[in-house]
Amino acid sequence: MRIVIAGGHGQIALRLERLLHARGDEVAGIVRRPEQAGDLLAAGAEPVVCDLESASVGDVARHLEGADAAVFAAGAGPGSGAARKDTVDRGAATLFADAAEAAGVRRFVVVSAMGADREPPEGTDPVFAAYLRAKGAADADVRARAGLDWTILRPGRLTDDPGTGQVTLADATGRGAVSRDDVAVVLAALLEEPDTAGRTLELIGGDVPVADAVRNVASH
Repeated sequence: MRIVIAGGHGQIALRLERLLHARGDEVAGIVRRPEQAGDLLAAGAEPVVCDLESASVGDVARHLEGADAAVFAAGAGPGSGAARKDTVDRGAATLFADAAEAAGVRRFVVVSAMGADREPPEGTDPVFAAYLRAKGAADADVRARAGLDWTILRPGRLTDDPGTGQVTLADATGRGAVSRDDVAVVLAALLEEPDTAGRTLELIGGDVPVADAVRNVASH
């Protein structure tokens, strides 16, 4: 498969690129800054420099031509304010979905966030609340698209602990933590399982091997 990843320099994206390259997929990662290209090359991915906050749908669609799947793993990142949560976590996600449809790429996987479907509780940090609202709006936009075979993955609290290869993956899991390693492994498995299309799934650490967890949700 050829897979294009938006936010290709992110921590989960770099892990995913290494996994996909190792199993023989062709991978491209969209990055905003040219100096990030070396890290993608080291991960086995083709770097594509394109700023999703300023690019047109046509610009991005050209980078998606010939792809079998697209993954939105971009985010404004730590230290960014509420405005960029909207322009990246919502706006860039919508643009990337538009571009996938324009390029005829049906398989579309989104890395979202747990809690994105609910109004943030009173007292939530305003920037984090803006992030959750942006993710929720982006997810709603993707779910409304008949032109995409979408899967939305909502991990719990992310850690840098080594992956265990065992998770809990379901429509609702409850709160919990999950390693970025395991998120990447689940994303790689979801890309190979078309029967997870049309699902919004939560992910935390657990005791089910990833392959079995993905197979289980695909069969229900």
